[in-house]
Amino acid sequence: MPPQKTDISAVLRQLPLFQELTPEQTAHLVAGTREKRLQKGEMLFQKGDKPRGFFLMVSGQVKLAFSSPQGNEKVVHILGPNQTFGEAVMFMDRPYPVFAQALTDAVLLHVGQAEVFQLLQSDPLFARHLLAGLSIRLHTLVQDVESYSLRSSAERVIGYLLQGQTETKAGSSLDVDLPTSKQVIASLLNLTPETLSRIFHDLSSAGLITVQGKHVHVPDVARLARYQP
Repeated sequence: MPPQKTDISAVLRQLPLFQELTPEQTAHLVAGTREKRLQKGEMLFQKGDKPRGFFLMVSGQVKLAFSSPQGNEKVVHILGPNQTFGEAVMFMDRPYPVFAQALTDAVLLHVGQAEVFQLLQSDPLFARHLLAGLSIRLHTLVQDVESYSLRSSAERVIGYLLQGQTETKAGSSLDVDLPTSKQVIASLLNLTPETLSRIFHDLSSAGLITVQGKHVHVPDVARLARYQP
């Protein structure tokens, strides 16, 4: 049975970036948008390829990464549903500085450059939404650099487990399903896989977490947040 075709118009309308567009603008954007399906491990683009638009994740996971001169892989970002990427290099008209590879089977939309540029010229509100999204991403990257520079390895792991967590009162618990392999997460946090495993072991021994495969249970969020390695 062939895979179900993605309703491109419906997907675009769900995202804040495109919600304010008129039906005519949406139709114009849809005309320049193509669905792309990847199998696990398949490359979307290589470092040095020229962008011709940007991508929107529908399902699955894709990693952005590059290889160091020593041959080690550094994961820059892990992308999931409803996230976009590639806008900045599209505007700069420069080659991709990273490669993109599917971590799972994935479905994406490729939004054409020409259609985006026409919308930017005709709709200031769309331009503001796009700039806001890029600004948020830049702020996140700055936070990541700060984390790598100023926080210990254990603090980075704890921050990753508690990301987006606002409820830290004593006794509140948390269950985290790691979105990908521990090796990829270690690279994302600028750690070696051995260091990540050691930190998980230390946190488990301290009774701060329990780990079963990719599932991590935090019995007391406040206690983990206060932990000083």
